[in-house]
Parts: sequence; structure tokens; C-alpha cells
Amino acid sequence: MKGNFKRILYGGDYNPNQWPKDIWQEDMRIFKDAHINSATVNVFSWAKIQPSEEVYDFSELDEIIEMLSREKYDIVLATSTAALPAWMVKRYPEVARTDYEGRHHKFGQRHNACPNSPVYQKYAGALAGELAKRYGSNKHVTCWHINNEYGGDCYCENCEKAFRVWLRKKYKTLEALNKAWNLEFWGHTIYDWDEVVLPNALSEGLDNDKTAFAGISIDYRRFISDSLLSNFVMERDAVRCYDKETPVTTNLMGTYKGLDYFKWAKEMDVVSWDNYPSYNTPWSQTAMCHDLMRGLKDEPFMLMEQTPSQQNWQPYNSLKRPGQMRAQSYQTIAHGADTIQFFQLRRSVGGCEKFHGAVIAHVGTEDTRVFREVSQLGQELEQLGDMTLGSVNEAEVGIVFDWDNYWALEYTSGPTVDLTYVDQIHQYYKYFYDRNIPVNMIPFDGNLDRYKIIVAPVLYMVKEGMREALENFVRKGGVLVTTYMSGIVDQSDNVYLGGYPGVLSDMAGVWVEEIDALAPEQQNTVIFHDGESVPGRLVCDIIHLKGAECIGRYGKDFYAESPAVTRNRFGDGHVYYIGTGMDCPGIAKVLDMAAEDGCVKPVVEEETGLEITCRRKDGYRYYFVINFKEEDLEIPSCLAGNTDVLTGEPVRSGDTLSKYDVKIIRTKE
Repeated sequence: MKGNFKRILYGGDYNPNQWPKDIWQEDMRIFKDAHINSATVNVFSWAKIQPSEEVYDFSELDEIIEMLSREKYDIVLATSTAALPAWMVKRYPEVARTDYEGRHHKFGQRHNACPNSPVYQKYAGALAGELAKRYGSNKHVTCWHINNEYGGDCYCENCEKAFRVWLRKKYKTLEALNKAWNLEFWGHTIYDWDEVVLPNALSEGLDNDKTAFAGISIDYRRFISDSLLSNFVMERDAVRCYDKETPVTTNLMGTYKGLDYFKWAKEMDVVSWDNYPSYNTPWSQTAMCHDLMRGLKDEPFMLMEQTPSQQNWQPYNSLKRPGQMRAQSYQTIAHGADTIQFFQLRRSVGGCEKFHGAVIAHVGTEDTRVFREVSQLGQELEQLGDMTLGSVNEAEVGIVFDWDNYWALEYTSGPTVDLTYVDQIHQYYKYFYDRNIPVNMIPFDGNLDRYKIIVAPVLYMVKEGMREALENFVRKGGVLVTTYMSGIVDQSDNVYLGGYPGVLSDMAGVWVEEIDALAPEQQNTVIFHDGESVPGRLVCDIIHLKGAECIGRYGKDFYAESPAVTRNRFGDGHVYYIGTGMDCPGIAKVLDMAAEDGCVKPVVEEETGLEITCRRKDGYRYYFVINFKEEDLEIPSCLAGNTDVLTGEPVRSGDTLSKYDVKIIRTKE
């Protein structure tokens, strides 16, 4: 591997093939004024560089690569395989996808290839190899970008046959499959592998989010994630035949539901992702996504895409306010990024993304607010150099994020349609974010020993090895926080008998008899020992103690006075069980206790509304201090006297930051 980048890559998606060549030189001039040093090219050029089965035409791409190399750009070279050329669909219709409703698609859109099509695999793998053979020795090619934003489903005959093969490898026998999917229910017993059909609208699917049999639908999610991953691996390996060293990535999408990113990250040299928050996305949720992307490999990541200002595909596409893009970019670096890249560098003239923001707008000049902000950030990043490259984020708190649980929880029938996985994870993450307590987003099978607190909300599905890992963590002195809808089913969505939370019951010291679902207009109350009362919403577990202590009880309904929140001693550690959906003050009440038990500290002791994140490298700490609030806020006094590396000036006691202001304060260890 070539190792870390030598500088912060600053640039983004560039499509000179959409423009006449006289524009190219103008772009080079304007980009230089913005201190742009990298370009992602060839993302959607398959039709241009391969006009038919046996013909490749690299002449235009040669010119683009030569121009960028001459200008000493870091080139992120994509393989173009995210959208099929029309000739392929015309001659081989089976390469197109069949949707959830059973309709086989014609040419159009993108992400339009069946991942299990041998024709697609043949031509995509060949193209990746041809590109690597031609450009892999170019020292300016800094990273390979396979495909683009993998995702989507296919329900065609190729996928159905491949699913059956995948199932035979997993279950070995039909007896095991029937048991795993509980096919005695409704008399769905399978007697031949060819009787397995894909769970779409024509079979077990109730709609795209619900199913009659969760076992088969969850397995289909695993299968399609694996199928797309096999496409990535195929192209990566084709590149590796000719280029053994250059890092290979593909751009992920945060908490995207369709793919098991922890599994994908094992096959990627570096994680990259596309950050597109909505106008009203909480800053804490954006930070959580960054921490998740960093957590996939527990390493710095690439920001492959963000918009300099405006998106165009959301319901409300607000402009980024002055200073917002800069603050958002530094938040990205603070949480582990070593690149800042945009989609796109020049705004397209047509197509569905023609109003998506760009460094160069439709006016075609650098005389815009957005360009000035891009240029300011580029100059600062150039001055920052390699100071923060490869630096690490450390945390004593881990929050479990698990795609099997994501799929299973949202497939389950009941208890309420309002129970969504990412929202549940975020409300616990937000407690730590608001207090500047660092968090790692972790898989259940990671190294838990490095943490003092593990938070595992709605751990609905407890897979093989999960209970043992958590019990071992708590026995050795760790603090576990879990909630309602945890420990209920196994990896096939079959219920653990003996009362909820199933296999977590002994560790939690409770068992749950029933789960009451509350409609949006309903609520209970939770009364803590100190008399403080907070609302309980969404669900209410009816809890029986079997060793745990009650630290909060319900205030009304037929289960008034019964436990709502508990704490149990297990080995040398503690388990907190939260039985109802509380608002932020209620969650904070419990997590304050857990934080005290775990002895976890924020990055600075002083209370502040500023976001403060720390990265470490070579004996220095870099404190990223950002104001996302409406009012001016004072910088904590403990950071005074140190240098702001963005300005070179010392931070003075009493200094304040206005909204979207940023400081990067360096201190010695």
C-alpha cells in the first residue's frame, strides 16, 4: 500500500468530458485560485470509454489524466461501473434489474445493473482491469474509486438462483432452513431448494419495509449486501492485477440501510463516504455518521462528496449559510477525515443534478460567494499541510451499530411503526455529543475491552457470540446500557423463550412480561428516586426484577409503580436497562449515572455549548472547536494560551466564537 495521503485531498467530482476543451483550461485556472489539489474523474464514463463489447476508447480520458498529472493533481480514478451503457442493456437485457414489484427494467437511471448478472460481472471486471493496466503506474493516481454509491435491490431470476446457492452454503440442509425461517407458520415448509423464491411484492413482501417472514427477508438483505460486495471485490482484484499499492475505496452513504458497511470495510483499503445532511439534520447526527464511518475500520476516512452549498434532490434544498460549509468541513476533519471533496467541481448544464451545488456555478466565474468560501477553506487546508493527517480519535465510550439489527428491528411486526433504528441510536449518541464525550461507533464483534461504557440501544437481535462478548465486558468492570426491544430474537428473528430481554435477561437482572405500545398522543411518566419525573413514550416494558434495582418507576396506568429503569450489578460491572422511550432529560438522567460508574470524561472539563473534538498525533493534541449555536460562545479557559493553527495566533482567555466560527487549537501531550 502507498500508505496515507501526503496532503489533505481537496477537490471533488470533475466531469470535463461534459464540456468543450476550451473550458478545461479555464477550470484549471479557477481551481488553482481555490487551492484545489485533487479531482475524482471517470465516475460515469463507461459509455464513452467502451462504445461496444470489443472496443475501448481512452483517448479523451488520456487527455484528462495527462492534464491533471501535468497540474500535479491527486487523481481519484473511478471505474465507471455504476451505470450501464445503453448498448449492453440492448444486447443483453438480463443485465438490467428487476424491481420489488417484479418489473424488469429497461435502460435508464443508474445503479441499474443486476449484481448477479454474469454479463455485467464480465464487462465490469474487464473494464476495471483495463483502466488499471493503462493508468495504474501513474504516480498521480492516488486512489481507486470503484463503482459509485453501491445500493439497491434486484429480484430477477439470476438473483433468485444465486440466493438459493447462498442459502445452501449458509444452512447446508433444508431442515435447517425451515427451522431458521420457522416455515411451519402458515404451512410454508420448503421441500426443495428450487421452491425458495425471493421475498418481494409477489411473494412474502407486504411492502418494501415489511414482510410476512422476517427470516427470509433478513437473509435476502444479507445476500444482496454480499452480492454487491462481491462486485466491489471483483473490480478491486482486477485493479490489483496491475496496481498493487494504490488504495482502493468506494463511497459509502452513512447510515444507509441496504449494505452491511462493517462487512464491506474489511474489503476496503480506506473508507470514504458522501455527506449530505438536510437543512434540519441535527449537527449531532452528522457527527454520528462521521464517527460511524471512522469506526468501520477504526481509522481516518475520506470525505468523497459534500456540496459546497445546495443540494437538489431533497424535499427542501436550502443554501448553506455563510460559513456553514467551512464549519461543516472542519467538523468532518475533527471526526476523522483526511480529505474534503465536493460533488461537484463544475455545475452540470442538464440532467437531474443540474441544480446541485458546485465550486463553479452556472455563471461560470469565480465571482460568487460559494467560490470565495471554497477558496478560503482551500487556502487554510493548504497551510494546515499534513499536520493532522493520520491523527487518531480516541474514545472510552462505544455505541453498537449493527446492520442485522437495523434490518430486523424495522422488519418486525409491532409493537409500533414509530420505532426506527437510526433514530434510537442517535438519541443516545446525542447525550455524549452534547457533553463533548468522545464516542466510537462499533460492531458487536469488535474489541470491547478498550471501552469503559458500551451503549447498545434496541439490541433486538442477539447473534451468536454477542451475549458472551457483552457479558465478558461487564464482568470485567464495564458498564452496559441497553433498552426496550433488546435481546428478543436470534439471527433468524426467532424469539428467545423465557421472557424478554431473552439471553440478556440474566445480565440485566430483569425479565419483561409485556410490551405496551404508546400512540403518539399517549405518554406515561418515569419517576426517579430523587423525585424527578420525565415522560415515557413509544413503548413501556412491564418489568419484573430478578436481582436488579429499580432506579425509576412508572407513574401511571395499570403498571404504575413497577420498574421502568433498572441497574444491575454483574461481575465487576453494571448493566442499565431502560424500559421506555424517554426524552433527552430522562436519557441524560440515566447516562449521567452510567458515566459516573464508568468514570468517563469529556475532552474538556468545562461545560460549553461548543462542539469540541480531539485528534492526536506525534505528541500533540488538536482540539477542533466549532460553534454551531446561534449565540456567541466563550472558548473554555483550559485551552487559553495555546495556538490556533489556522491563524498562528494564541488563544486568549475570554475569546469567543460566533456561529460557524472554528479554531484548531494545538497542545502538547
